[in-house]
Amino acid sequence: MIVSLIITRQLNYEQCFTQLSISDDGSLLTELKSAQLEDDKMMKKREMVQNGMEENFSIVDHDCLRFRNRICVLNVPELKELILQESHDSPFALHPGGTKMYRDLRELYWWPGMKKNTVEYVAKCLTCQRVMIEHQVPTGLLQPINIPKWK
Repeated sequence: MIVSLIITRQLNYEQCFTQLSISDDGSLLTELKSAQLEDDKMMKKREMVQNGMEENFSIVDHDCLRFRNRICVLNVPELKELILQESHDSPFALHPGGTKMYRDLRELYWWPGMKKNTVEYVAKCLTCQRVMIEHQVPTGLLQPINIPKWK
C-alpha cells in the first residue's frame, strides 16, 4: 500500500513537471508558438512538414513545430533562459543538477547546444554550487612524486 502510494506520488510529480512546461495558458507555450511563426527558418520547416518533405519534424499538439516529438526552441536567449529557469527553479525540480535537468528537458524541448546551455545555467546557481561541494573529497597536502632512478 505504501509503495504504491509513493509510486503514485512520484508519477504525479513527473506529470506536474511536464504540465508546467506545456500549458496553453498564455505563458511559455504561447511565446514559443509566436516566436516560431515569426522566424523565417521555422516557417520554411513548417512548409516542408506540411508538404510531407521532412520526416523528423512534425506539427501536432498546440500547433508547435516539433523535432522528434520535442518542441523546437528558437535561438533566442530569453526563451532559452525562461525554459531553463522554469525547469530548474520550480518547486518540483529541487535543483536537480546539470545531467538530470538536461534529461528532463530533452523529453520536452529541442535546440542546438541544449546540453551546454543547461550545464552553464546550473553552474551559475549558488544553491547547486553549495550542494555539489559537499560531495567532493577534501583536498590534502600535496605529496611529491618519486622519480625512478636508472640502474
